[in-house]
Amino acid sequence: MTTASVDVDTARADYAALVDRGLSLDITRGKPSPKQLDLANALLALPGDGTFKAEDGTDVRNYGGLKGLPELRRIFAGALQVPAEHLLAAGNSSLELMHDAVVHALLSKVPGAERRWADEPRVAFLAPVPGYDRHFALTERFGIELIPVPMTGEGPDMDVVERLVAEDAGIKGIWCVPKYSNPTGVTFSDDVVKRLASMTTAAPDFRIFWDNAYAVHHLTDDEPALADVLALSAEAGHADRPFVFGSTSKITYAGGGVGFFGASEANLAWWTGLIGKRTIGSDKVNQLRHALFLKDEDGVRAHMRKHAEIIGPKFEAVDRILTEELSDLASWTKPTGGYFVSLTVPEGTAKEVVRLAKEAGVALTPAGATHPHGDDPADAVIRIAPTFPELADVEEAVRALAVCVRLAAAQQSL
Repeated sequence: MTTASVDVDTARADYAALVDRGLSLDITRGKPSPKQLDLANALLALPGDGTFKAEDGTDVRNYGGLKGLPELRRIFAGALQVPAEHLLAAGNSSLELMHDAVVHALLSKVPGAERRWADEPRVAFLAPVPGYDRHFALTERFGIELIPVPMTGEGPDMDVVERLVAEDAGIKGIWCVPKYSNPTGVTFSDDVVKRLASMTTAAPDFRIFWDNAYAVHHLTDDEPALADVLALSAEAGHADRPFVFGSTSKITYAGGGVGFFGASEANLAWWTGLIGKRTIGSDKVNQLRHALFLKDEDGVRAHMRKHAEIIGPKFEAVDRILTEELSDLASWTKPTGGYFVSLTVPEGTAKEVVRLAKEAGVALTPAGATHPHGDDPADAVIRIAPTFPELADVEEAVRALAVCVRLAAAQQSL
């Protein structure tokens, strides 16, 4: 079916019938469902014996421990590809740590910098698109310029990235979700990671913001390998280049997890020297609960299989329904992990699709959210987040979405 072949009268009749159903569905944000959150309820009963001691004897109820508990850092060192001694556990999410990293760089010289970013005449970040709206909003808040870079099936277009960072000293960073990228589900290829780690940059203090949010969020047994950006950067003589982030937010409790920050020795010394001014230690009680609950890497893997059993059928439903309804009109990603599906509709119709869906009672992420400043020049990308609703609601919402896509395409053909 081409855009011109969509029958307008039929599309309008289908949409009118959809509106008459009075739906109230929401597939806007990638949140864990209540059933997923229930998987971690045993966490709240820990430590069961009332002994609040870490493995090194630390009383976790007291002050101290800027680096976080060693036993928890050890559990996630492998998944995040950061040696435990180079990994910090802090806060309850990776987003707050990324925020802090930007603020610290603005106010205090990062290792290798000539001056604070706040003292630079211009600060810019590369923004792979489609990408994560919260990354973009964070940097936009501080007036940092965002330069879109196309995403490919292997990660950001490295020809574009390498050219830009080599010629522009104002480019200080790049946002990356390297595994099951938000929203495309792409895992960066070995070549992309190696080029990011070794490329020549005009800025001596260039940083890769490596948000490995979905490191263990597999939907199938086919788990793609991800090259080790920290090790590759060190081998290339750029040990300070990566800032690695992760969290348990979609593993245990989204609102009560633990965040992680991994980096070189110089970066860690810079970081701990700064956070020591605002905290005497993170929530080690929560960290102990997590260490006792997850136990080890195998425990994390077993727990994540339970997540996959809940949300895997939802991703399957999205692909099945889009195939049935839109196979010749749109394209979409088929991720094997992560939390999103990226739908590409006929150019110039995404905003209209979202508007039509809203009027029909289906809430979608705003068109353009996958691009800096909410501006998708092609007006074609819509992010689908199927994890939170029940399976039946996901199916109903995606069928409704298909009706809206067909109507928007038919109207455009006129």
